[in-house]
Amino acid sequence: MDRRQFNFISLLAPAILLAQQRAYAFSISDLTNIEASQGLKTALERGAVTAVNLLGKTDGFLGNEKVRIALPGYLEDASQLLRIMGQGGHLDELVTAMNRAAEAAVPMAKDLLIGAIRSMNVMDARQILTGGETAITTFFAEKTRLPLSARFLPVVTEVTAKVGLAEKYNQIAGKAANFGLIKKEEANIQQYVTDKSLDGLFVMIGEEEKKIRQDPVATGSAILKKVFGSLN
Repeated sequence: MDRRQFNFISLLAPAILLAQQRAYAFSISDLTNIEASQGLKTALERGAVTAVNLLGKTDGFLGNEKVRIALPGYLEDASQLLRIMGQGGHLDELVTAMNRAAEAAVPMAKDLLIGAIRSMNVMDARQILTGGETAITTFFAEKTRLPLSARFLPVVTEVTAKVGLAEKYNQIAGKAANFGLIKKEEANIQQYVTDKSLDGLFVMIGEEEKKIRQDPVATGSAILKKVFGSLN
């Protein structure tokens, strides 16, 4: 072999080795990012789908004290007097209708929640991984609350319309809100139920998120164990 060629190869060898090391490190980094992304998306989807399934069924809201929708504050305060006046049956009917409306609306959230997962970027992932134990819930709330509200409202309106007291409540509450006697967000029963439905959905997503973070092994997912287990 020509000495000049040998010297050239000798000089080039360290550079080749360094390039190989960098390429190897890059591939390991990529693999970690991919695993982290898969783990996060799996966690997001698990939490969202489980929450929707728990709430989007008969008594999903009505039978769950954590998310059960009570009468708006103004009406709740007056409920004892109204029951004494023989209006208890109407109040119970309204409470049932509000919760049934939420149960009917929640299944419509699934595709928007999954869409938010698929649009997750690097910054979202970093905030979720380094955030508190409800970072996933916050992510969903920021990404989906407004479009979900628009989607839930017509369903809630349709269900509550079957209860005559709902419209009467809106008429009275609307006047009371004008005088500052009740909160504006409580002056319309349909919007009130929509907001409470979303609150309940995010509460349940938060419950599922805590379970995944506290015991990723129990999920049966190796990726979740690797990603979230390393954070504990």
